[in-house]
Amino acid sequence: MGYGKKRHLQSIVIHGILAVIVFICLFPIAWMCLISLKDTQESLTGFHSLWVESPTLNNFKRLAELIPIGQNAFNSIFTTVVGTITSLFFCSLAGFAFAKYRFPGRDFLFYFVIATMLVPVEVGAVPLFVIMKKLNLINSLWSLIIPKIATAIGIFYMNQYISEVPDELVEAAKIDGCSDFGIYLKIVVPIIKPALASWGAVTLISRWNDFFWPLLFLRKQAKYTLIVTISLLPISEGLSTPWPVILAGTTVVILPIIILYLILERFQKGGSFAGAVKG
Repeated sequence: MGYGKKRHLQSIVIHGILAVIVFICLFPIAWMCLISLKDTQESLTGFHSLWVESPTLNNFKRLAELIPIGQNAFNSIFTTVVGTITSLFFCSLAGFAFAKYRFPGRDFLFYFVIATMLVPVEVGAVPLFVIMKKLNLINSLWSLIIPKIATAIGIFYMNQYISEVPDELVEAAKIDGCSDFGIYLKIVVPIIKPALASWGAVTLISRWNDFFWPLLFLRKQAKYTLIVTISLLPISEGLSTPWPVILAGTTVVILPIIILYLILERFQKGGSFAGAVKG
């Protein structure tokens, strides 16, 4: 067998394996979306469940009757978007300070921040709850944003990326009279756009899927995020479990974040200095 044919065969095998993996990953999502469009009287098991005889949006209408889906969606969007923007800003700003400035205790402080990654976040649940209560933020959406404005892993990630930015660019900006914040905003931020996009995608998914903290800090259903309120859907109506309605709620939770991630993913492909050239 020639070298070209061997490479071609290897490519077919690799792509075939990848196709199977993609199918396995996407099948549950596709099945979920199909079930959400089925009438409750249709079959929900076996291969028959993949065929939708009469597509309907009644499950989504029923979902809106059971929960304040509009308000809960707003809560999720607000906490996710504001939380992601603040996390990107403060993590990148802290990473910039640790990477490009020398000050007493810098290394000790940086390693201390990194060491906090070894402590499970749930360990701080009780003291954090007490702090939020003293600040009158219990049952407030800000209780989901403020505690995670800057995270150790975010600061570490940004620090590692910003460390690759040439010091000559920073020094040249200082000589030109640019302020510290101006250097961050005009020099560093354009360069680290791929890192910001990557960390933004991770933070978006994490905050959108956050279940523990909303359940801890929020007390009223009108304040719940989507993932919490969907988990509290009634598991039975009469003698049956309303799976189409439950999966309609799951679809509402999952699809937006998948679409948003696919949009952000293309911004992660840029070269690390593409922003500096454009700027």
